[in-house]
Amino acid sequence: MKVYNTLTGAKEEFTPVTPGKIGMYVCGVTVYDLCHIGHARAGIVFDVIYRYLQYRGYDVTYVRNITDIDDKIINRARETGEEWSQIAEKYTKTFTEDMNRLGLKEPDVEPKATDHIAEMHQMIAELIEKGHAYESAGSVYFAVNSFDEYGVLSKRNLDDLVAGARVDINETKKNPLDFALWKASKPGEPTWDSPWGAGRPGWHIECSAMGRKYLGNNFDIHGGGKDLVFPHHENEIAQSHASSGVRPVNHWIHNGFVTIAKEKMSKSLGNFSTIRDLLEHHNPEALRLFLLTNHYKNPIDFADTFLAEAYKTVSRFYDLLAFSKDIADGEEVGADESVKGRFIVLMDDDFNTATALAHLQAELRRLNQVRAEMSRLKKKSDQYKELRAEILAGATAIIETGETLGLFQADPDEFISLAKTKKLKEVDLSNEKLSSMIEARVNARKNKDFATSDQIRDELLDKGILLQDTAAGTDWSIKLD
Repeated sequence: MKVYNTLTGAKEEFTPVTPGKIGMYVCGVTVYDLCHIGHARAGIVFDVIYRYLQYRGYDVTYVRNITDIDDKIINRARETGEEWSQIAEKYTKTFTEDMNRLGLKEPDVEPKATDHIAEMHQMIAELIEKGHAYESAGSVYFAVNSFDEYGVLSKRNLDDLVAGARVDINETKKNPLDFALWKASKPGEPTWDSPWGAGRPGWHIECSAMGRKYLGNNFDIHGGGKDLVFPHHENEIAQSHASSGVRPVNHWIHNGFVTIAKEKMSKSLGNFSTIRDLLEHHNPEALRLFLLTNHYKNPIDFADTFLAEAYKTVSRFYDLLAFSKDIADGEEVGADESVKGRFIVLMDDDFNTATALAHLQAELRRLNQVRAEMSRLKKKSDQYKELRAEILAGATAIIETGETLGLFQADPDEFISLAKTKKLKEVDLSNEKLSSMIEARVNARKNKDFATSDQIRDELLDKGILLQDTAAGTDWSIKLD
Protein backbone atom coordinates (compact mmCIF):
# COMPACT_ATOMS: atom_id res chain seq x y z
CA MET A 1 0.00 0.00 0.00
CA LYS A 2 1.31 3.43 -0.97
CA VAL A 3 0.12 6.68 0.61
CA TYR A 4 0.92 10.28 -0.30
CA ASN A 5 2.52 12.05 2.66
CA THR A 6 2.16 15.83 2.84
CA LEU A 7 5.19 15.88 5.14
CA THR A 8 7.57 14.48 2.53
CA GLY A 9 5.65 15.57 -0.57
CA ALA A 10 5.85 12.04 -1.97
CA LYS A 11 3.91 8.80 -2.24
CA GLU A 12 5.43 6.33 0.21
CA GLU A 13 5.17 2.69 1.19
CA PHE A 14 2.79 2.57 4.13
CA THR A 15 4.32 0.86 7.16
CA PRO A 16 2.45 1.06 10.47
CA VAL A 17 4.24 1.88 13.72
CA THR A 18 2.93 -1.41 15.13
CA PRO A 19 2.44 -4.27 12.62
CA GLY A 20 -1.24 -4.95 12.04
CA LYS A 21 -2.40 -1.89 13.98
CA ILE A 22 -3.05 1.70 12.88
CA GLY A 23 -3.64 4.87 14.87
CA MET A 24 -5.43 7.59 12.90
CA TYR A 25 -6.37 11.06 14.12
CA VAL A 26 -8.54 13.35 12.01
CA CYS A 27 -9.42 16.94 12.83
CA GLY A 28 -13.17 17.19 13.21
CA VAL A 29 -15.23 20.36 13.13
CA THR A 30 -15.47 23.50 15.22
CA VAL A 31 -19.09 23.37 16.33
CA TYR A 32 -20.44 26.88 15.75
CA ASP A 33 -22.57 26.43 12.60
CA LEU A 34 -24.15 23.88 10.29
CA CYS A 35 -21.77 21.71 8.27
CA HIS A 36 -21.28 22.40 4.57
CA ILE A 37 -20.27 20.25 1.60
CA GLY A 38 -16.58 20.81 2.39
CA HIS A 39 -17.12 19.12 5.75
CA ALA A 40 -18.96 16.34 3.94
CA ARG A 41 -15.96 15.72 1.71
CA ALA A 42 -13.48 15.57 4.59
CA GLY A 43 -15.78 13.31 6.58
CA ILE A 44 -16.34 10.92 3.67
CA VAL A 45 -12.67 10.82 2.60
CA PHE A 46 -11.45 9.72 6.01
CA ASP A 47 -14.43 7.45 6.57
CA VAL A 48 -13.41 5.59 3.39
CA ILE A 49 -9.76 5.43 4.51
CA TYR A 50 -10.92 4.04 7.85
CA ARG A 51 -13.18 1.48 6.17
CA TYR A 52 -10.54 0.43 3.66
CA LEU A 53 -7.80 -0.04 6.24
CA GLN A 54 -10.18 -2.29 8.17
CA TYR A 55 -11.04 -4.13 4.95
CA ARG A 56 -7.33 -4.80 4.44
CA GLY A 57 -7.21 -6.43 7.86
CA TYR A 58 -5.75 -3.67 10.05
CA ASP A 59 -6.88 -3.07 13.61
CA VAL A 60 -7.59 0.66 13.37
CA THR A 61 -8.09 3.12 16.21
CA TYR A 62 -9.81 6.11 14.61
CA VAL A 63 -9.95 9.33 16.62
CA ARG A 64 -11.94 12.32 15.33
CA ASN A 65 -12.16 15.28 17.68
CA ILE A 66 -14.79 17.91 18.35
CA THR A 67 -13.51 21.48 18.88
CA ASP A 68 -16.13 22.77 21.32
CA ILE A 69 -14.30 25.88 22.56
CA ASP A 70 -12.95 28.43 20.10
CA ASP A 71 -13.18 32.10 19.10
CA LYS A 72 -15.83 31.24 16.49
CA ILE A 73 -18.07 29.61 19.08
CA ILE A 74 -17.68 32.56 21.46
CA ASN A 75 -18.43 35.07 18.69
CA ARG A 76 -21.52 33.15 17.58
CA ALA A 77 -22.77 33.11 21.19
CA ARG A 78 -22.39 36.91 21.33
CA GLU A 79 -24.30 37.28 18.06
CA THR A 80 -27.22 35.10 19.16
CA GLY A 81 -27.30 35.85 22.88
CA GLU A 82 -26.96 32.15 23.71
CA GLU A 83 -24.43 30.59 26.04
CA TRP A 84 -21.27 29.36 24.27
CA SER A 85 -21.95 25.86 25.66
CA GLN A 86 -25.44 25.88 24.10
CA ILE A 87 -23.95 26.77 20.72
CA ALA A 88 -21.40 23.98 21.02
CA GLU A 89 -23.98 21.42 22.12
CA LYS A 90 -26.46 22.35 19.38
CA TYR A 91 -23.97 22.14 16.53
CA THR A 92 -22.31 19.01 17.86
CA LYS A 93 -25.75 17.41 17.58
CA THR A 94 -26.34 18.65 14.02
CA PHE A 95 -22.85 17.54 13.00
CA THR A 96 -23.52 14.02 14.26
CA GLU A 97 -26.89 13.92 12.49
CA ASP A 98 -25.39 15.10 9.20
CA MET A 99 -22.53 12.57 9.31
CA ASN A 100 -24.97 9.77 10.11
CA ARG A 101 -27.12 10.71 7.11
CA LEU A 102 -24.02 10.54 4.92
CA GLY A 103 -23.38 7.00 6.14
CA LEU A 104 -20.19 7.65 8.09
CA LYS A 105 -19.10 5.02 10.58
CA GLU A 106 -18.62 6.32 14.09
CA PRO A 107 -14.97 6.84 15.03
CA ASP A 108 -13.59 4.70 17.82
CA VAL A 109 -13.03 7.81 19.92
CA GLU A 110 -14.65 11.25 19.47
CA PRO A 111 -13.06 13.44 22.17
CA LYS A 112 -14.23 16.95 22.98
CA ALA A 113 -11.65 19.62 23.66
CA THR A 114 -13.31 20.81 26.87
CA ASP A 115 -12.99 17.30 28.35
CA HIS A 116 -9.20 17.39 27.97
CA ILE A 117 -8.10 20.62 29.65
CA ALA A 118 -5.90 18.68 32.10
CA GLU A 119 -4.02 17.00 29.24
CA MET A 120 -3.44 20.40 27.63
CA HIS A 121 -2.11 21.80 30.92
CA GLN A 122 0.34 18.93 31.15
CA MET A 123 1.67 19.44 27.62
CA ILE A 124 1.96 23.21 28.10
CA ALA A 125 3.89 22.70 31.34
CA GLU A 126 6.30 20.33 29.54
CA LEU A 127 6.88 22.91 26.79
CA ILE A 128 7.62 25.65 29.33
CA GLU A 129 10.01 23.37 31.22
CA LYS A 130 11.90 22.49 28.03
CA GLY A 131 12.22 26.13 26.96
CA HIS A 132 9.77 25.91 24.04
CA ALA A 133 7.06 28.10 25.60
CA TYR A 134 6.82 31.13 27.86
CA GLU A 135 4.23 32.91 29.97
CA SER A 136 3.29 36.51 29.19
CA ALA A 137 0.52 38.54 30.84
CA GLY A 138 -1.42 35.43 31.86
CA SER A 139 -1.13 33.77 28.45
CA VAL A 140 1.34 31.10 27.34
CA TYR A 141 2.94 31.14 23.88
CA PHE A 142 4.93 28.61 21.91
CA ALA A 143 8.33 30.04 20.95
CA VAL A 144 8.58 29.25 17.24
CA ASN A 145 12.31 30.08 17.14
CA SER A 146 12.97 27.30 19.66
CA PHE A 147 11.88 24.60 17.19
CA ASP A 148 14.31 24.21 14.30
CA GLU A 149 11.92 22.23 12.09
CA TYR A 150 9.12 24.82 12.06
CA GLY A 151 7.75 24.94 8.50
CA VAL A 152 8.58 21.28 7.77
CA LEU A 153 4.98 20.41 6.81
CA SER A 154 3.91 23.51 4.92
CA LYS A 155 7.38 24.05 3.37
CA ARG A 156 7.32 27.68 4.52
CA ASN A 157 10.41 29.70 5.28
CA LEU A 158 10.60 31.19 8.78
CA ASP A 159 12.13 34.48 7.63
CA ASP A 160 9.40 34.94 5.02
CA LEU A 161 6.73 34.20 7.61
CA VAL A 162 8.18 36.78 10.01
CA ALA A 163 8.33 39.41 7.24
CA GLY A 164 4.65 38.85 6.42
CA ALA A 165 3.38 38.52 9.97
CA ARG A 166 0.79 40.92 11.32
CA VAL A 167 1.68 42.51 14.65
CA ASP A 168 -1.14 43.70 16.93
CA ILE A 169 -0.71 46.91 18.95
CA ASN A 170 -1.05 45.20 22.34
CA GLU A 171 1.03 42.20 21.36
CA THR A 172 2.60 40.39 24.33
CA LYS A 173 4.53 37.86 22.24
CA LYS A 174 8.30 37.83 21.83
CA ASN A 175 7.96 36.92 18.15
CA PRO A 176 4.95 37.71 15.91
CA LEU A 177 4.87 34.05 14.80
CA ASP A 178 4.60 32.69 18.36
CA PHE A 179 1.16 31.18 18.86
CA ALA A 180 -1.03 30.87 21.94
CA LEU A 181 -1.11 27.66 23.92
CA TRP A 182 -3.16 29.21 26.71
CA LYS A 183 -5.17 32.45 26.41
CA ALA A 184 -5.65 34.70 29.44
CA SER A 185 -9.31 35.20 30.33
CA LYS A 186 -11.25 38.15 28.96
CA PRO A 187 -14.51 39.55 30.35
CA GLY A 188 -17.52 37.49 29.30
CA GLU A 189 -15.48 34.57 27.95
CA PRO A 190 -15.49 31.00 29.30
CA THR A 191 -12.48 30.25 31.50
CA TRP A 192 -10.75 27.39 33.28
CA ASP A 193 -8.26 27.58 36.11
CA SER A 194 -4.63 26.87 35.23
CA PRO A 195 -1.13 27.23 36.68
CA TRP A 196 -0.87 30.48 34.67
CA GLY A 197 -4.18 31.95 35.73
CA ALA A 198 -7.77 31.74 34.46
CA GLY A 199 -8.10 31.33 30.72
CA ARG A 200 -8.86 28.92 27.90
CA PRO A 201 -6.80 26.76 25.53
CA GLY A 202 -5.49 27.79 22.15
CA TRP A 203 -6.84 25.87 19.17
CA HIS A 204 -3.66 24.00 18.22
CA ILE A 205 -2.85 22.55 21.64
CA GLU A 206 -6.24 20.85 21.76
CA CYS A 207 -5.45 18.38 18.96
CA SER A 208 -1.91 17.70 20.15
CA ALA A 209 -3.12 16.82 23.63
CA MET A 210 -5.99 14.63 22.46
CA GLY A 211 -3.91 12.89 19.79
CA ARG A 212 -1.23 12.02 22.32
CA LYS A 213 -3.73 10.78 24.92
CA TYR A 214 -5.45 8.30 22.62
CA LEU A 215 -2.70 7.37 20.16
CA GLY A 216 0.61 8.05 21.91
CA ASN A 217 3.59 10.27 21.12
CA ASN A 218 4.02 8.77 17.64
CA PHE A 219 1.20 7.38 15.50
CA ASP A 220 0.49 6.48 11.90
CA ILE A 221 -1.93 8.92 10.25
CA HIS A 222 -3.10 12.46 10.89
CA GLY A 223 -5.70 13.81 8.49
CA GLY A 224 -7.76 16.87 7.70
CA GLY A 225 -8.62 19.38 5.02
CA LYS A 226 -5.90 21.04 2.98
CA ASP A 227 -6.68 24.35 4.69
CA LEU A 228 -5.37 22.91 7.97
CA VAL A 229 -1.80 22.35 6.75
CA PHE A 230 -0.84 25.84 7.92
CA PRO A 231 -0.97 27.00 10.59
CA HIS A 232 -2.92 24.31 12.47
CA HIS A 233 -1.04 21.15 11.57
CA GLU A 234 2.29 22.95 11.35
CA ASN A 235 1.77 24.14 14.91
CA GLU A 236 0.64 20.71 16.03
CA ILE A 237 3.91 19.22 14.82
CA ALA A 238 5.95 21.90 16.56
CA GLN A 239 4.32 21.61 19.98
CA SER A 240 3.94 17.80 19.93
CA HIS A 241 7.50 17.14 18.75
CA ALA A 242 8.97 19.75 21.11
CA SER A 243 7.16 18.30 24.14
CA SER A 244 7.87 14.60 23.51
CA GLY A 245 11.14 14.74 21.58
CA VAL A 246 9.78 12.49 18.78
CA ARG A 247 8.03 13.19 15.50
CA PRO A 248 4.31 12.86 16.32
CA VAL A 249 2.92 11.54 13.02
CA ASN A 250 4.40 9.40 10.25
CA HIS A 251 1.88 10.11 7.49
CA TRP A 252 -0.01 13.38 7.00
CA ILE A 253 -3.03 13.11 4.68
CA HIS A 254 -4.98 16.15 3.45
CA ASN A 255 -8.06 16.28 1.25
CA GLY A 256 -8.60 18.97 -1.40
CA PHE A 257 -11.21 21.70 -1.47
CA VAL A 258 -14.73 21.67 -2.87
CA THR A 259 -15.16 24.48 -5.38
CA ILE A 260 -18.29 25.95 -6.96
CA ALA A 261 -17.86 26.88 -10.64
CA LYS A 262 -14.08 26.69 -10.02
CA GLU A 263 -14.31 29.24 -7.18
CA LYS A 264 -13.68 28.51 -3.52
CA MET A 265 -16.95 28.07 -1.65
CA SER A 266 -17.80 30.95 0.69
CA LYS A 267 -20.85 32.59 2.24
CA SER A 268 -19.82 36.00 0.88
CA LEU A 269 -20.03 34.71 -2.72
CA GLY A 270 -23.43 33.18 -2.10
CA ASN A 271 -22.24 29.74 -3.27
CA PHE A 272 -22.37 28.12 0.15
CA SER A 273 -24.30 24.83 0.50
CA THR A 274 -24.95 23.15 3.84
CA ILE A 275 -25.26 19.38 3.98
CA ARG A 276 -28.83 19.79 5.18
CA ASP A 277 -29.78 21.94 2.21
CA LEU A 278 -28.26 19.44 -0.21
CA LEU A 279 -29.94 16.42 1.34
CA GLU A 280 -33.34 18.12 1.08
CA HIS A 281 -33.08 17.57 -2.69
CA HIS A 282 -30.43 14.91 -3.22
CA ASN A 283 -29.83 11.32 -2.20
CA PRO A 284 -27.05 10.96 0.44
CA GLU A 285 -25.48 8.05 -1.41
CA ALA A 286 -25.36 10.10 -4.61
CA LEU A 287 -23.55 12.89 -2.75
CA ARG A 288 -21.15 10.35 -1.33
CA LEU A 289 -20.44 8.77 -4.72
CA PHE A 290 -19.95 12.18 -6.34
CA LEU A 291 -17.38 13.24 -3.72
CA LEU A 292 -15.42 10.03 -4.35
CA THR A 293 -15.18 10.51 -8.13
CA ASN A 294 -12.06 12.67 -7.77
CA HIS A 295 -8.89 11.66 -5.98
CA TYR A 296 -9.06 12.95 -2.41
CA LYS A 297 -5.99 15.19 -2.82
CA ASN A 298 -7.47 17.08 -5.77
CA PRO A 299 -10.13 19.80 -5.70
CA ILE A 300 -13.60 18.79 -6.84
CA ASP A 301 -16.02 21.17 -8.52
CA PHE A 302 -19.62 20.94 -7.36
CA ALA A 303 -22.89 21.52 -9.20
CA ASP A 304 -26.41 20.13 -8.81
CA THR A 305 -26.13 18.56 -12.27
CA PHE A 306 -23.14 16.49 -11.09
CA LEU A 307 -25.21 15.16 -8.19
CA ALA A 308 -28.08 14.29 -10.53
CA GLU A 309 -25.68 12.26 -12.68
CA ALA A 310 -24.24 10.58 -9.59
CA TYR A 311 -27.76 9.60 -8.55
CA LYS A 312 -28.28 7.93 -11.93
CA THR A 313 -25.05 6.00 -11.45
CA VAL A 314 -26.07 4.83 -7.96
CA SER A 315 -29.47 3.83 -9.35
CA ARG A 316 -27.86 1.73 -12.10
CA PHE A 317 -25.93 -0.21 -9.48
CA TYR A 318 -29.06 -0.82 -7.43
CA ASP A 319 -30.97 -1.89 -10.53
CA LEU A 320 -28.39 -4.62 -11.12
CA LEU A 321 -28.35 -5.59 -7.44
CA ALA A 322 -32.15 -5.88 -7.43
CA PHE A 323 -31.97 -8.15 -10.48
CA SER A 324 -29.25 -10.21 -8.80
CA LYS A 325 -31.32 -10.52 -5.63
CA ASP A 326 -34.31 -11.66 -7.67
CA ILE A 327 -32.47 -14.39 -9.59
CA ALA A 328 -30.51 -15.51 -6.51
CA ASP A 329 -33.76 -16.56 -4.84
CA GLY A 330 -32.02 -16.68 -1.45
CA GLU A 331 -28.85 -18.42 -2.66
CA GLU A 332 -25.57 -16.96 -1.38
CA VAL A 333 -22.70 -16.87 -3.87
CA GLY A 334 -19.06 -15.95 -3.21
CA ALA A 335 -17.66 -12.74 -4.68
CA ASP A 336 -15.78 -12.60 -7.98
CA GLU A 337 -12.19 -12.53 -6.73
CA SER A 338 -10.87 -10.86 -9.88
CA VAL A 339 -13.16 -7.87 -9.29
CA LYS A 340 -12.07 -7.64 -5.66
CA GLY A 341 -8.40 -8.08 -6.56
CA ARG A 342 -8.41 -5.24 -9.09
CA PHE A 343 -10.26 -3.02 -6.60
CA ILE A 344 -7.58 -3.65 -3.97
CA VAL A 345 -4.78 -2.83 -6.40
CA LEU A 346 -6.41 0.51 -7.23
CA MET A 347 -7.23 1.44 -3.63
CA ASP A 348 -3.76 0.43 -2.44
CA ASP A 349 -2.47 3.23 -4.66
CA ASP A 350 -3.13 6.10 -2.23
CA PHE A 351 -6.83 5.29 -1.69
CA ASN A 352 -7.68 6.12 -5.31
CA THR A 353 -11.47 6.00 -5.12
CA ALA A 354 -11.81 7.62 -8.57
CA THR A 355 -10.16 4.70 -10.39
CA ALA A 356 -11.75 2.16 -8.06
CA LEU A 357 -15.22 3.51 -8.87
CA ALA A 358 -14.40 3.51 -12.59
CA HIS A 359 -13.45 -0.17 -12.22
CA LEU A 360 -16.78 -0.98 -10.52
CA GLN A 361 -18.70 0.92 -13.19
CA ALA A 362 -16.92 -1.06 -15.91
CA GLU A 363 -17.92 -4.24 -14.07
CA LEU A 364 -21.50 -2.95 -13.86
CA ARG A 365 -21.62 -2.42 -17.64
CA ARG A 366 -20.17 -5.89 -18.25
CA LEU A 367 -22.72 -7.55 -15.97
CA ASN A 368 -25.57 -5.69 -17.65
CA GLN A 369 -24.38 -7.11 -20.96
CA VAL A 370 -24.41 -10.57 -19.39
CA ARG A 371 -27.90 -9.81 -18.10
CA ALA A 372 -29.08 -8.91 -21.60
CA GLU A 373 -27.62 -12.13 -22.96
CA MET A 374 -29.38 -14.11 -20.21
CA SER A 375 -32.75 -12.68 -21.22
CA ARG A 376 -32.48 -14.46 -24.54
CA LEU A 377 -31.82 -17.88 -23.01
CA LYS A 378 -34.04 -20.54 -21.47
CA LYS A 379 -33.72 -20.62 -17.69
CA LYS A 380 -33.00 -24.34 -17.60
CA SER A 381 -30.15 -24.17 -20.10
CA ASP A 382 -26.55 -24.69 -18.93
CA GLN A 383 -25.50 -21.38 -20.46
CA TYR A 384 -28.20 -19.51 -18.52
CA LYS A 385 -27.00 -21.12 -15.30
CA GLU A 386 -23.40 -20.13 -16.03
CA LEU A 387 -24.35 -16.51 -16.74
CA ARG A 388 -26.55 -16.41 -13.66
CA ALA A 389 -23.61 -17.53 -11.50
CA GLU A 390 -21.44 -14.88 -13.15
CA ILE A 391 -23.89 -12.12 -12.29
CA LEU A 392 -24.32 -13.31 -8.72
CA ALA A 393 -20.55 -13.42 -8.14
CA GLY A 394 -20.10 -9.98 -9.70
CA ALA A 395 -22.94 -8.48 -7.67
CA THR A 396 -21.49 -9.90 -4.44
CA ALA A 397 -18.12 -8.36 -5.31
CA ILE A 398 -19.78 -4.99 -5.90
CA ILE A 399 -21.50 -5.18 -2.50
CA GLU A 400 -18.33 -6.24 -0.67
CA THR A 401 -16.06 -3.64 -2.25
CA GLY A 402 -18.80 -1.02 -2.14
CA GLU A 403 -18.94 -1.39 1.64
CA THR A 404 -15.42 0.09 1.85
CA LEU A 405 -16.73 3.14 -0.02
CA GLY A 406 -19.92 3.31 2.04
CA LEU A 407 -21.99 2.54 -1.06
CA PHE A 408 -24.53 -0.06 -2.27
CA GLN A 409 -25.43 -1.35 1.20
CA ALA A 410 -29.16 -0.57 1.21
CA ASP A 411 -31.77 -3.15 0.30
CA PRO A 412 -32.03 -2.74 -3.50
CA ASP A 413 -35.80 -3.21 -3.57
CA GLU A 414 -36.23 -0.48 -0.96
CA PHE A 415 -33.86 1.85 -2.84
CA ILE A 416 -35.78 1.36 -6.09
CA SER A 417 -39.13 1.84 -4.35
CA LEU A 418 -37.95 5.15 -2.87
CA ALA A 419 -36.48 6.15 -6.24
CA LYS A 420 -39.81 5.51 -7.92
CA THR A 421 -41.64 7.60 -5.34
CA LYS A 422 -39.11 10.40 -5.88
CA LYS A 423 -39.51 10.21 -9.66
CA LEU A 424 -43.33 10.41 -9.51
CA LYS A 425 -43.07 13.44 -7.25
CA GLU A 426 -40.62 15.11 -9.65
CA VAL A 427 -42.95 14.67 -12.64
CA ASP A 428 -46.09 15.47 -10.60
CA LEU A 429 -47.69 12.11 -11.26
CA SER A 430 -49.62 10.11 -8.65
CA ASN A 431 -49.51 6.32 -8.35
CA GLU A 432 -53.21 6.27 -9.17
CA LYS A 433 -52.74 8.32 -12.34
CA LEU A 434 -49.80 6.18 -13.47
CA SER A 435 -51.78 2.96 -12.87
CA SER A 436 -54.68 4.43 -14.84
CA MET A 437 -52.39 5.28 -17.78
CA ILE A 438 -50.83 1.80 -17.74
CA GLU A 439 -54.28 0.20 -17.67
CA ALA A 440 -55.44 2.40 -20.57
CA ARG A 441 -52.39 1.32 -22.57
CA VAL A 442 -53.02 -2.36 -21.83
CA ASN A 443 -56.63 -2.00 -23.03
CA ALA A 444 -55.47 -0.11 -26.14
CA ARG A 445 -53.09 -2.95 -26.99
CA LYS A 446 -55.85 -5.51 -26.48
CA ASN A 447 -58.03 -3.54 -28.89
CA LYS A 448 -55.12 -3.22 -31.35
CA ASP A 449 -55.26 0.56 -30.92
CA PHE A 450 -51.47 0.84 -31.25
CA ALA A 451 -51.53 4.59 -31.87
CA THR A 452 -53.03 5.22 -28.42
CA SER A 453 -50.78 2.59 -26.87
CA ASP A 454 -47.66 4.23 -28.33
CA GLN A 455 -48.88 7.70 -27.35
CA ILE A 456 -49.21 6.69 -23.68
CA ARG A 457 -45.85 4.91 -23.75
CA ASP A 458 -44.10 7.93 -25.30
CA GLU A 459 -45.79 10.38 -22.92
CA LEU A 460 -44.46 8.45 -19.94
CA LEU A 461 -41.06 8.02 -21.55
CA ASP A 462 -40.81 11.80 -21.87
CA LYS A 463 -41.25 11.93 -18.09
CA GLY A 464 -38.44 9.41 -17.60
CA ILE A 465 -40.75 6.45 -16.98
CA LEU A 466 -39.99 3.30 -18.94
CA LEU A 467 -42.76 0.70 -19.39
CA GLN A 468 -41.84 -2.97 -19.53
CA ASP A 469 -44.24 -5.61 -20.83
CA THR A 470 -43.70 -9.06 -19.30
CA ALA A 471 -45.59 -12.31 -19.08
CA ALA A 472 -46.74 -11.25 -15.62
CA GLY A 473 -48.06 -7.90 -16.86
CA THR A 474 -46.77 -4.36 -17.40
CA ASP A 475 -44.26 -2.94 -14.94
CA TRP A 476 -42.35 0.33 -14.99
CA SER A 477 -38.88 1.56 -14.13
CA ILE A 478 -36.99 4.83 -14.18
CA LYS A 479 -35.21 5.59 -17.43
CA LEU A 480 -31.53 5.93 -16.48
CA ASP A 481 -29.89 6.54 -19.86
